[in-house]
Amino acid sequence: MTILTQTCTPFDDQKPGTSGLRKKTRVFMQPGYVECFVQSIFNAIGGVAGKTLVIGGDGRFFNLEAIQTILCMAAANGAARAIVGQGGLLSTPAASHLIRKRGADGGLLLSASHNPGGVNADFGMKFNTPNGGPAPEAVTDAIFAETQAITSFKTVKSSDIDLNTLGETQLHATTIEIVDPVADYAALMQELFDFDAIRAWFANGKTMRFDAMHAVTGPYATTILQDMLGAPDGTVLNGVPSVDFAKGHPDPNPIWAKPLVDMVMADGAPDFAAASDGDGDRNMILGRGVYVTPSDSLAVIAANAHLTPGCAAGIKGVARSMPTSAACDRVAEALGVECFETPTGWKFFGTLLDAGRVTLCGEESAGTGSDHVREKDGLWAVLMWLNILAARDLSVKETLDGHWSTYGRNYYSRHDYEALDVAIANDLMADLTMDLETLAGQQFGACKVTYADRFSYHDPVDGSVSHNQGLRINFDGGGRAVLRLSGTGTEGATLRVYLERYEPPEGDLGIDTQAALADLAEATAQICGLAQRTGRSVPDVMT
Repeated sequence: MTILTQTCTPFDDQKPGTSGLRKKTRVFMQPGYVECFVQSIFNAIGGVAGKTLVIGGDGRFFNLEAIQTILCMAAANGAARAIVGQGGLLSTPAASHLIRKRGADGGLLLSASHNPGGVNADFGMKFNTPNGGPAPEAVTDAIFAETQAITSFKTVKSSDIDLNTLGETQLHATTIEIVDPVADYAALMQELFDFDAIRAWFANGKTMRFDAMHAVTGPYATTILQDMLGAPDGTVLNGVPSVDFAKGHPDPNPIWAKPLVDMVMADGAPDFAAASDGDGDRNMILGRGVYVTPSDSLAVIAANAHLTPGCAAGIKGVARSMPTSAACDRVAEALGVECFETPTGWKFFGTLLDAGRVTLCGEESAGTGSDHVREKDGLWAVLMWLNILAARDLSVKETLDGHWSTYGRNYYSRHDYEALDVAIANDLMADLTMDLETLAGQQFGACKVTYADRFSYHDPVDGSVSHNQGLRINFDGGGRAVLRLSGTGTEGATLRVYLERYEPPEGDLGIDTQAALADLAEATAQICGLAQRTGRSVPDVMT
């Protein structure tokens, strides 16, 4: 088989972020585009000769074609083995586990996470390192540098590899191994959680609904929840992966998973409900009549993790992204373990996990996980909640109420302003950054600013420093607002505004969340000139 070297054009400005490179699908479909990015990855990591790679994605449009391209390039570049999920499927946490379990040299994960899929929607690709986690900044910077200089890539001509049949085949000198995408992950979950207790919970008549949102977790949830844990058929909804997620938006939040939210708020609601996103790394937790914020979910998990076999000896520590509420901080303090506040992006948790400083990690954007992998893990969070409910024999609402009565409640909400004009969004953040030092002592409506700053992070393990990780505005009484521009969209800019107010255990713990945060929302809008600058009087998504 002949190795071909073909020319390509360097990218203009396609720097991969914390979640890899995300663009419109048609951009990736351009001749040579995938090839140039993959070759840039290979070059940046010192080549792949003799190495083992894990490859898979969330099944969105163009997933299979991209995998065929990557396999031809891996063979041309001398890879020893490529481990591929059957049908081209691998959830992000399952890929992380497979990299670690098989001692692979890294993985190429194909997904745009919670973004819509389809020929006119979004596609993405990222490289995970041998620890199973997202590439750190040094690696993404090296990949970016390669994309600016690359002029050629290597490939071989081959008919399509059969991705549906388990087993091995050869492509040039590379062994292509097709594996069951669920089996190893399901076995890991069985080690971490008390499956007998969860089976008994279902056997006692408790009910659940899991919305896979036509995305990759459908096969995982069906195998684990229905086949292994005995949940009735029909527990998993929308469980067949679709190339365009059945024209839906695979983001597990109260807006895009509204049918599930409506279900738990109606008569005859299931005891427990959950959802996961496109690539399986995010989650939404619900109970009969109640929505659990990601921040509260992390705190409840931290307080109850000892009830699971995987954390029976207790947790070493907990880490949260800066915009995530401080609810878990109070749990960590009570447990006497470390608590870290990091920038947004799972790679920042990686050094803490690898150093054994923390066991649990969480982001406000519905990402929760532990040291079992180096990615957030949606189905893991769902099983954690099931184990806690089974062990404590309480409802979701009772669990939340008990937690708040012990630790107090962090009223919390995220307001997203999507598809903003990029220049307007950048100017808003730039002007606010310049004004931060002048805000202290100023009154905005019912709220007085105590101080404001830009968040910088000093990694306690590797000593690296990350600047400009979000703007924080703190108010009298402990309230705060955080503003960030999201890097996960492919169209315009998304401004995220995070609002938080703490109520102690003896306070009023039953206020409507948006009502509890109304003064903070109004003050933040005044400070930023949100309506005047963006033309938006209300956010597009409120969670």
